[in-house]
Amino acid sequence: MGSRSRIVLPPAYLGSVSYYVCLLNFPTEIEQFSNYSRQTYFNRCRIASANGAMDLTIPVENPTQKTWVRDIRISNHGNWQMCHWRAIEAAYFSSPFFEFYQDDFRPFYTKKHTFLFDFNRELQKTVLNIIDLPYQITYTENYEKNLPEGVIDFREMMHPKKNNVTLQDYFKLKPYYQVFEQKHGFLSDLSIIDLLFNMGTEARLILKNNIK
Repeated sequence: MGSRSRIVLPPAYLGSVSYYVCLLNFPTEIEQFSNYSRQTYFNRCRIASANGAMDLTIPVENPTQKTWVRDIRISNHGNWQMCHWRAIEAAYFSSPFFEFYQDDFRPFYTKKHTFLFDFNRELQKTVLNIIDLPYQITYTENYEKNLPEGVIDFREMMHPKKNNVTLQDYFKLKPYYQVFEQKHGFLSDLSIIDLLFNMGTEARLILKNNIK
């Protein structure tokens, strides 16, 4: 895969390390007109807790399977924001860079948001700002089942319930320091916040060096 290959990604909540490898290294387009599908990274992220890998899932209002992802509304009836932030704090409070970055992320867990797509996009802008990457992502203007020749389709390849074997053809996700590594071993391809809170300013270099 050449450095100028164009990639189409699904929207993601605090996307994985491999997701941000794509954003940092390739021209990227985010799909916004696919139909909503349950149990994807659109409304969940995976972090490293004291008990191992933990999924944080954002509740959404009852969508139909024909609802575009950009139109999915967050369900704000419960305390999911407080639960997510407490889980993040518990997981990363002792990490080297949590104190340094926590104020960038905490506001997302206090202010109410309507659309999940917009919430994810603002979080993404925050992450890209931290790793010093200009926000140059584009968005699809319609849904194309079959993308043009030369465009890499990752829309179905980054999925929490699937074995992302195909991604290994493109990325060599190198281990880095994790707080609970001695207890659980290295947990690969977690949310980008795992890399940021553990490695700080080295995160950008690690993302750059994860291409085969």
